[in-house]
Amino acid sequence: MNTPIRRLAFVLLAVFGIIVLDLTYLQVVAGPRYRDDVRNPRLAASRSSTERGPIVTREGVVVAESTAGPGSAQGFVRSYPEGPLYAHAVGYSSLLFGNAALEQEYSRTLSSDSDLTISGIIDALLGREQGAQGIRLTLSHSVQQVARDALAGQTGAVVAIEPSTGEVLALYSSPSFDPSDLLGDSPVGGDALTADPAEPLRDRTTDQILAPGSAFKIVTAAAALERGVANPDTRYPDPVELELPGSTAVIRNADRGPCADGVEVAFATAFRRSCNTVFGQIGMDVGAEGLGEIADAFGFNGEVPFDLPVVASAFATATLLGDAPATAQSAIGQRDVQATPLQMAIVAAAVANNGVVMRPYLVSESFDRDLTILAQTSPLELRRAVSPGTASVLTDLMHDAVESGTGRAARIDGVFVAGKTGTAEVPGSAPHAWFAGFGTSESQAIAVAVVVENGGAAGAAGTGGGVAAPIARRVIAAWLAAG
Repeated sequence: MNTPIRRLAFVLLAVFGIIVLDLTYLQVVAGPRYRDDVRNPRLAASRSSTERGPIVTREGVVVAESTAGPGSAQGFVRSYPEGPLYAHAVGYSSLLFGNAALEQEYSRTLSSDSDLTISGIIDALLGREQGAQGIRLTLSHSVQQVARDALAGQTGAVVAIEPSTGEVLALYSSPSFDPSDLLGDSPVGGDALTADPAEPLRDRTTDQILAPGSAFKIVTAAAALERGVANPDTRYPDPVELELPGSTAVIRNADRGPCADGVEVAFATAFRRSCNTVFGQIGMDVGAEGLGEIADAFGFNGEVPFDLPVVASAFATATLLGDAPATAQSAIGQRDVQATPLQMAIVAAAVANNGVVMRPYLVSESFDRDLTILAQTSPLELRRAVSPGTASVLTDLMHDAVESGTGRAARIDGVFVAGKTGTAEVPGSAPHAWFAGFGTSESQAIAVAVVVENGGAAGAAGTGGGVAAPIARRVIAAWLAAG
């Protein structure tokens, strides 16, 4: 073979190699992305011709279903009978905007291998039909409704969990949206929701982290008890302001006065009255490492195993080491401490469950067309956050805070309710109003976290106790009454 022919052969071989690599990339690497792109007409045809299984609440209320399209023998129409009530948890399945939330995470379960195309009909005639599965949620329809009604259109979120199992009883984010607005063949509705400055598409229960304020004092108190730094009777100085070492900054109480008599105050009293001066000092006594260890045990700084994606809550242990002022500010739920409402509900649920963190879950079972249960979710213990003894003391402290402290608006006659309020300062805006706690009866229990974004204001009515605690009271009462 002469040199020109050899060179041509090498060039052709190189071109052939490039073509093979390009085809391999398109099919193996980029293929799934192109296949699942909402602009793919084959995907649109597949979705419109494929039935999806129903989604129902724990009581059987239908929140998503597919029906044969009117005037079409080759299409199904997805609908959401409860509209905005379950929008963030259930999500949507849209030709233009794809899938979201449970519709995305459980898409393979909900999607049928049978459809109304000719091939689907042939499969059915040959006995190869595989119907779509439905899923049952842990969400309680009555509790979800009360969560929506109690928030009353305010920007925020409510999360409720059954402490001993991890079943999520309510998951409501406000403002919400109607999934039906995303189902048409025009992008107008979806574009309007995306452009809305109120961010109705954002799931504030799992996809929003905020400073938890004094609600984080549950974690700080747990760290002090676990480390043996304090007990309910431990006495602390009661200054008007806590001077932070090596800094000109100070920590003050909400009313700018002392916690008690200005001389000494007990740990239990400081928790009941939510005194920043005392808990700033406790934070420095425990130290960043001790606080971070307990925060991590409750679930901060880690992935939350859940049916939906969850933004990690944060306690910046590494940046606090050797920084006493920052540690004091973090101990009262400020500085760089950030939490989702789901995370704060997990904290409350762990205290109610004798210190054990259960995996939260939203889907309890899947079933076929005949309502035969195909798979069930079992409760799963993730880890122990605190000892049973510490959980018991925290329960007493939180109960005292509801009975005669900042959480009095969460009280329910004849019901054991425990909790902690929070009013998180936000530079340049009104504070966030928080409540995290739980209620129990002889046969039922529920842990709740409530946040109203920028819902605080001057005066007691504008605090976590005045804004968030009454919402939690209604949610707790709804579940306990259902039992």
